[in-house]
Amino acid sequence: MSTPLFPFDNRYAQLDGLSVPWQPATVPAPRWLRFNHALAEELGLDAARLASDEGLAVLAGNRVPEGAQPVAQAYAGHQFGGFSPQLGDGRALLLGEILDLQGQRRDIAFKGSGRTPFSRGGDGKAAVGPVLREYLISEAMQALGIPTTRTLAAIATGETISRERALPGAILTRVAASHIRVGSFQFFAARRDTERLRVLADHAIERHDRDLLGITERGDRYLALLDAVAARQAKLIALWMSVGFIHGVMNTDNMTISGETIDYGPCAFLEAYDPETVFSSIDSQGRYAFGNQPGIAQWNLARLAEALLPLIDEDSERAVVKATEVLERFPDRFSQHWLNLHRAKLGLRAGGADGADGEADRALANDLLRLMHEHRVDFTLGFRRLSAVLRGRPDELRALWGDDTAALGDWLVRWQARAQASGEPAAEIADHMDATNPVYIPRNHLVENALDAAVEAGDLKPFERLLAIVTDPYTERSADALAALPGTPEQTRGYRTFCGT
Repeated sequence: MSTPLFPFDNRYAQLDGLSVPWQPATVPAPRWLRFNHALAEELGLDAARLASDEGLAVLAGNRVPEGAQPVAQAYAGHQFGGFSPQLGDGRALLLGEILDLQGQRRDIAFKGSGRTPFSRGGDGKAAVGPVLREYLISEAMQALGIPTTRTLAAIATGETISRERALPGAILTRVAASHIRVGSFQFFAARRDTERLRVLADHAIERHDRDLLGITERGDRYLALLDAVAARQAKLIALWMSVGFIHGVMNTDNMTISGETIDYGPCAFLEAYDPETVFSSIDSQGRYAFGNQPGIAQWNLARLAEALLPLIDEDSERAVVKATEVLERFPDRFSQHWLNLHRAKLGLRAGGADGADGEADRALANDLLRLMHEHRVDFTLGFRRLSAVLRGRPDELRALWGDDTAALGDWLVRWQARAQASGEPAAEIADHMDATNPVYIPRNHLVENALDAAVEAGDLKPFERLLAIVTDPYTERSADALAALPGTPEQTRGYRTFCGT
């Protein structure tokens, strides 16, 4: 007897009332778009077997693997501020859970596997473009050191998907620490189903915060769960801000309690720095603009707190006071992560008790961002080329600013004095900065070019080339010089991304 493709050890599917058993739809003509060998090996799976015809049939949904318990998960969510009491996996299925080589539990899930009871009239399918976008951006985020769901496989299904126009269909296999979202708790809170809310919270603690199991008072344990989720989100959003990432649709159903980035729909990266930047075609009011992301994260956490109130304390007023204390810590947590990350980007070492130095360093970083905004300087290159100044090549930085470099010159004097106050050699500081500031990100025009080639001509070479570049983001290579440059005004003017559903 052959061993199973996936050594499933399922927990979530066995929790009563949290999901609906379901089967993926079969597809007519599956073929590989991309298989993630490195991730398969990280998960402890047989990569060669998964990359075979047997694996293709399984990852296309045509054959349910041994041990799988496919379920569509139930969740609600605030979408652009408006509450939808039932969303759920409309085109996704959780196949099951495995333990990776580090003993960490990971979900294996499909995206684009057909209609479910939560589809709300949709076809449950996905198209090649959005599937490849998620593969590309999630792997880029992984390479940038940002917690993220991953993509194990992208497969063309041989179907035609009807959107604004006919598109080739695809299915994605997503790997996550879990798919539990803020909206998962909202689903049961909205129904006043305290028992299932408790079951979900206990499962979340057992999966993500086992150290909290030692808290004997259950209300305190659930409050600690809220605190742990808030801590992870504060760090995650600070990481997004440090690389210019814009999620684009920070609804509560797109916010994991694991602290992983999930659902790469209308996401994009900043080029010219502007905190009001919005790329999402569906965010007409700018709710999820780049600079709004920390505040939205706190707002989403408040919605999680509301859902958990009946578990935190039987007295609703006491529960609100306790939860509010947790939420009020979020700005300081985020602010400290932001400061630490921007210090690293500027090559600064924290000094002594982090009081006056911290405020001075924060002002230094904010002053640079203000200047970058005023002069429309590319966010990624604006930080990356600072190290060239320490290496005696200031013209590489000044070229980004055009003719008006007087204000930059004043800032550089302040920055160099602070950066070199530690006595560390300038070349070593520059090396540290280059290990923190990427030279390559998924430039929006390059992403679109790669996806267009794949969708319109079936040509995956631009996708593969861009994937190779963005998964090695810190090593500058002369052969990839063009990939480091922002788009032209014609390429960036009016740029919009779409959710792909």
